[in-house]
Amino acid sequence: MAAAVKHPEVLAAKLASMTVPEGGAWASEARKTAQARTEATGLPARSDEYWKYTRPDAWTAPEAGFSGALPASDVLGEGAVTLYFVDGVFDAEASDDPAIAGASVELLSAAAAADLHWAKDLYGVLEQRGQSPVARPMAALNTAFAAQGVVIHVTGKAEKPLRICYRSTGGECAMHHLIKLDKGADLTLLEEGAPAARSNIVMEVEVADGAAFHHVRLQGPEDARQTLSHIFARLGTESELRSFTLSVNGAMTRNEAVVELTGDDAKILVGGAAVGDGAFHHDDTVFITHDAVNCESRQVFKKVLRNGATGVFQGKILVKPDAQKTDGYQISQSLLLDDDSQFLAKPELEIYADDVACSHGSTSGAIDEEALFYLRSRGVPEGDAQDLLVLAFLAEAMEEIEDESLAETLTEQLAVWMKKGR
Repeated sequence: MAAAVKHPEVLAAKLASMTVPEGGAWASEARKTAQARTEATGLPARSDEYWKYTRPDAWTAPEAGFSGALPASDVLGEGAVTLYFVDGVFDAEASDDPAIAGASVELLSAAAAADLHWAKDLYGVLEQRGQSPVARPMAALNTAFAAQGVVIHVTGKAEKPLRICYRSTGGECAMHHLIKLDKGADLTLLEEGAPAARSNIVMEVEVADGAAFHHVRLQGPEDARQTLSHIFARLGTESELRSFTLSVNGAMTRNEAVVELTGDDAKILVGGAAVGDGAFHHDDTVFITHDAVNCESRQVFKKVLRNGATGVFQGKILVKPDAQKTDGYQISQSLLLDDDSQFLAKPELEIYADDVACSHGSTSGAIDEEALFYLRSRGVPEGDAQDLLVLAFLAEAMEEIEDESLAETLTEQLAVWMKKGR
């Protein structure tokens, strides 16, 4: 017998506030199936194991708690083909021609209206696979109701990075992106800005044999932002996926990544750096499944917290019985700049193969007073000295970005935001 849905009145109120988008037969069926998944499980509650550290009502309440324009971020544009979205709606006039990126790019609304489209085999498919063993109803809710997003198909090496730049005047937004990389294809995707004051974003990524997907995301520095994101990915033989997120401030942020390594010799990195002050809550939740031989996964997360900010890390590595020679690495660390901030960590390993090398670690600590004294004794002002030590702490995570110039750009922007936030 199915378990009773928790807080059915919350689910009913949320569904009543949303409208299923129009679409062709395949899209309508996928959305109908996703809504059924949501109704079967209900929306997340604090009693759920993977929501005990983060308030789900930030996204489950029918109305967003903030309205008003959010500051625009425009940092990662150099050399990239940019697509602008304002409150989730594509701004064609401000955007570049996506054709020059060397990839096929469409809007989700157009793909969903087509009777036949390759998106049929991806839309909601990886999200549905990611519902087990842990239900992710907010992702299913997105699949059911998201009307906008980009649909990207890469057949070779994309000539330029593709950037999705979000702008917001407030309110709420749901977007769903699909990325399909054929055998041997290569794409760098950049995301920047806040889609809305409260957003629910899902990205499904299919990485075929020998393909490489590089993803860098910049979230910040909007204090009122409430961001919920999911990445669902599946990797083929000798493929690679690298996803890195830099987050600065924001009221509530939860970034989830659910990745399956299904082809031998595949590699995955999911990493991030976060800096938060005051009413800041940042949650990274990662679930990586090794289901092939000789695969490598890395999870590297660092957070800097002050003035009562909260950081959360929940990371799991699941190694299935036939996934021999797995190399799984996971580390989460926090730097607490005062006694009021807190870091909550839940690292997990679940291993059913015997020829593996898996490790995890999690630490929290204060700033190095000797190093701070050393810098101050040489004339560095206290604020600048602290910023230097913070950047040094975050450097290990930032080094996970493969493109050195991009890592340098993000580090420089982070230093600017930190100085303004003092």
